[in-house]
Amino acid sequence: MAEIAPYDFIKSTTAVQLNGDPTSFFSLYIHFALRYKTRALQFTPTNDPLPVVQIGSETVSGSREMMVRFIDLKFPQPPLVVAVEEEGGKTAAAVMKMVVLQHRSMVWHLERMVRWSEDLVTRGGRRNGDPGMGSERMEVRKFQKSYQQLLEVMVEHAQMEERVVFPLLETAERGLCKAANMEHGRDLPIMNGIREDIKSIGVLETGSHDYREALRNLLTRLKSLLEHSKEHFLEEERDVLPLMEAMELSKDQQLRVLEQCIDVMQGTHSHLFNFFIEGLLPREAMQYLDLIVNCKDEKLVASMLRRIIE
Repeated sequence: MAEIAPYDFIKSTTAVQLNGDPTSFFSLYIHFALRYKTRALQFTPTNDPLPVVQIGSETVSGSREMMVRFIDLKFPQPPLVVAVEEEGGKTAAAVMKMVVLQHRSMVWHLERMVRWSEDLVTRGGRRNGDPGMGSERMEVRKFQKSYQQLLEVMVEHAQMEERVVFPLLETAERGLCKAANMEHGRDLPIMNGIREDIKSIGVLETGSHDYREALRNLLTRLKSLLEHSKEHFLEEERDVLPLMEAMELSKDQQLRVLEQCIDVMQGTHSHLFNFFIEGLLPREAMQYLDLIVNCKDEKLVASMLRRIIE
């Protein structure tokens, strides 16, 4: 199955030169940003702590914000900088931003899994859709791996809310997050059931009646999980998360809570970060990185970015 990115654009073939320390967070951050813009990126390792970008005859070096804006100016699509008007004139709580961006990534991956399973059902084991995926059985194994990665992200996200976000909101109003916690409890059996369905499909005879029936059942359960997740995320973003603003946490308090959230998402922010970030628009990915950088050591973020770039 061909991958469908959360954005649609043609990368520029304009030659871009990036000079910088390959171990530096700053250089890796700019390298990551440029990957969204151009195929013709040339990186030259240096000992200079500040990266330098050259596009055509223009060269720039400075703060992260200034360099990303310069890159956006030269390559407007896809945008990396969030326009002020998108914020609606209101600065959302950092924790709220992180939760919403996680919702975006999980929904994108769920929608992708649904499209993928629809494709498998349509073929029913009769032929392979994408030669690059290998045989039908090989494709099912890749499907299983992708769902397992998504499941780990979704479970960590739920744990993050249950251990950090909801208890904080409960201090303001008791019982506020009871419904959201119940939703987590209802969805977990569905999520685990889908995992077992995929395992069963992997051992059935490809193209058999049982195989096709199992694929149809899998698609039904994935669609159900997608709809439940969308409804759950919408309710949280509409009714629960805005109350983070009402709590009027100081910047230091927000950063402490944000750090606790990141600590819970250890798998997502280590070996699954490339998978997770794939489900975000470029500007959302940059926002998410900025949130992490605000409260974590730059060495941690550098290690995350290095795994993606390499």
